[in-house]
Amino acid sequence: MTGLMVRLGVLAAAGVSGRWHQRRNRRLTVRERDDTARLGAAEIGAALGERATLLQFSSAFCQPCRATRRTLAEVAGMVDGVAHVEIDAEDHLELVRQLRVLRTPTVLVLDADGAIVRRASGQPRKADVIAALGAAVRD
Repeated sequence: MTGLMVRLGVLAAAGVSGRWHQRRNRRLTVRERDDTARLGAAEIGAALGERATLLQFSSAFCQPCRATRRTLAEVAGMVDGVAHVEIDAEDHLELVRQLRVLRTPTVLVLDADGAIVRRASGQPRKADVIAALGAAVRD
């Protein structure tokens, strides 16, 4: 009987942990603005968008990265002055460490000056990306 109770307890703990991780994943979280830390064309290897940039860190065998690429490209095409830049995390390890990218895909929303205003780990939803751009785009 004790063994059964232990198994049920472990299953319950795993279920709660999985739910917490699932709810936390994919969210575009707000970061405090750090005006000293900015990313520019030299760091990301491409020009920033006039109004905002959707910066995606990907890896070669990442299935969610492909879906994220399509979502971000679609959103960037809908909003004038927004660029989508994809970076291979394996080729830019120093930048990955500096920005504390722990998994792929990771999406950073940059404003026109290159400051990070939102961050998501995992595949973000299209509606969340559009909402995050509202915080980054200056009229």
